[in-house]
Amino acid sequence: MAVLSISNAHLAFGHVALLDGANFALETGERVGLIGRNGTGKSSLLKILAGIDKLDDGLLQLQQGLTSVYVPQEPDLRPEATIFEVVSEGVAEAKALRERYERHDENDDLAWVQERIEHIGAWNWEQRVDETLHRLGLDGERIVGSLSGGLKKRVALGRALVAQPDVLLLDEPTNHLDLDAISWLEGLLNDFKGSLLLITHDRAFLDNVANRIVELDRGQLRGYPGNFAAFQAAKQYELENEALANARFDKLLAQEEVWIRKGVEARRTRSVARIQRLEAMRLAHAARRDVQGKVRLDIDTGQSSGKIVAELENVSKRYGDRTIVNDFTATILRGDKVGLVGANGAGKTTLLKLILGELQPDSGAVRQGSRMTVAYFDQMRDTLNLDATLADTISPGSEWIEIGSQKKHVKSYLGDFLFSPARANSPVRSLSGGERNRLLLARLFARPANVLVLDEPTNDLDIETLELLEELLADYDGTVFLVSHDRRFLDNVVTSTIVNEGEGRWREYEGSVQDWLIQSKRAAALQAKQAAAAPAPAPAPAPAPAPVVASPKRKLSYKEQRELDEMPERIAALEAEQAVLNGLLNGAELYTQGAARIAEVTERAAAIDGELLLLMERWEALDAR
Repeated sequence: MAVLSISNAHLAFGHVALLDGANFALETGERVGLIGRNGTGKSSLLKILAGIDKLDDGLLQLQQGLTSVYVPQEPDLRPEATIFEVVSEGVAEAKALRERYERHDENDDLAWVQERIEHIGAWNWEQRVDETLHRLGLDGERIVGSLSGGLKKRVALGRALVAQPDVLLLDEPTNHLDLDAISWLEGLLNDFKGSLLLITHDRAFLDNVANRIVELDRGQLRGYPGNFAAFQAAKQYELENEALANARFDKLLAQEEVWIRKGVEARRTRSVARIQRLEAMRLAHAARRDVQGKVRLDIDTGQSSGKIVAELENVSKRYGDRTIVNDFTATILRGDKVGLVGANGAGKTTLLKLILGELQPDSGAVRQGSRMTVAYFDQMRDTLNLDATLADTISPGSEWIEIGSQKKHVKSYLGDFLFSPARANSPVRSLSGGERNRLLLARLFARPANVLVLDEPTNDLDIETLELLEELLADYDGTVFLVSHDRRFLDNVVTSTIVNEGEGRWREYEGSVQDWLIQSKRAAALQAKQAAAAPAPAPAPAPAPAPVVASPKRKLSYKEQRELDEMPERIAALEAEQAVLNGLLNGAELYTQGAARIAEVTERAAAIDGELLLLMERWEALDAR
């Protein structure tokens, strides 16, 4: 049963139609991930569903008595208030009703007030707030203005959850949250009993939370059952079919345009119905909204740095009584792609500055490599002049820009990042958050650099741009330092991970975040096993019969254990590919693509069956050991 819905919805921003006859319904208990390109209108849609903004045309329907709470990207919190006071705003009605009842105002209908208090559970609103603060790990006495961005996001979520709404609307809830906080939020939302609609570009978060994906694409809302991985497989198949249909339509239109211009012979045989069909096709072609182009990214590494980028030996750094880095040793080589992982405030930026020589250690030695050219991506966008134009931001005082040996007009270069030529002279302040991040990337890649420092580059970037940025960084010849809480992005880019393990201790792990998690869990399990097996004082044992010697199980090697851990993901990927191929084989479109394509799909579908069988057998063999 739908708790809210929109029908034939229209919404425009200037000449751009954000919603163009769109339809959407949120069912009871659903957890829907809303995705789409930056600037397509996702946040606007969320505000409409929250009752903050209105549609230009169309129908918004809400279930009678529905309560919903909207948490924006940057929540508006009273800086002078305590956390308890701000979270209590979520139960404002309960507070007001109980105060009315306790005043015993003669003008009040106390019977109705008491009935309403019992209906919404207003007698114990303080207990509800305290329980929510405990679940969120928040100290109710702290002043909101002194909190970090991540803690402010928790306070906003607490204010929403304490209201116990039927519908929760969240806009980029993982922004400013570290990895532990994101995992905590996943559990919180999976336990939420109401309906959930959230905007996020965190693919791992979508996989772990959403049970339906809705994409806002060219003014339409299209739903896909399952998580993000299922959406990707279905979307690829859909786009291939759309491209084929458009190609057939364009070919027929071109033939009809030739026919209409043939002259006397064609005019004698011209039919009214055929002319009308041509006019309808022209209108349909003009109204068609093709898939938006992709960002085209390239970067000039300039001169290569030396083989060693940085060497740190027993480095420590303190601020007052707090140790940020304690006895850290590492060697960073040219071409390394290093991810830095730690809670907000753990000191990731401080460690980066030590590595790059911008900060001197209190003890230990740091040696920087030679010929280093460093380019920074600034998390807070402080380096952007909001009054400057896009063109001046990229190439001050010149209409041309050089990328390696290639010379490009600045408008053409901005077009590579999906900025139209008409916007080249617009001020930076007119851009959305995602567009500002895209502009920062454009400026970053316009300058030669053999060391890239990316501090939270994924915030506000749409998923397609994220995937292209991953490809670029994977192919980049220089060295990358990446600070991010996007697990999927880190997994797809980094070759090693430096992790904060508390009290200023940092440790480098080979591989991605997933590798670190596997290694750390295995180390914790081994430590617990050793502790459990520690000898305890006991009386001298009586003589016992010789034990029966059993053949011991051989322990898995590190490589085998990693192979076993990756089995479910590999099997799921093959099954998703198999579903797409079976869809092609069962449909009609494949058989218009020629014998070679049909043979390719058929052979691959058969090969997957064999691969799945081998994987299952290998999984059983490893698991049995």
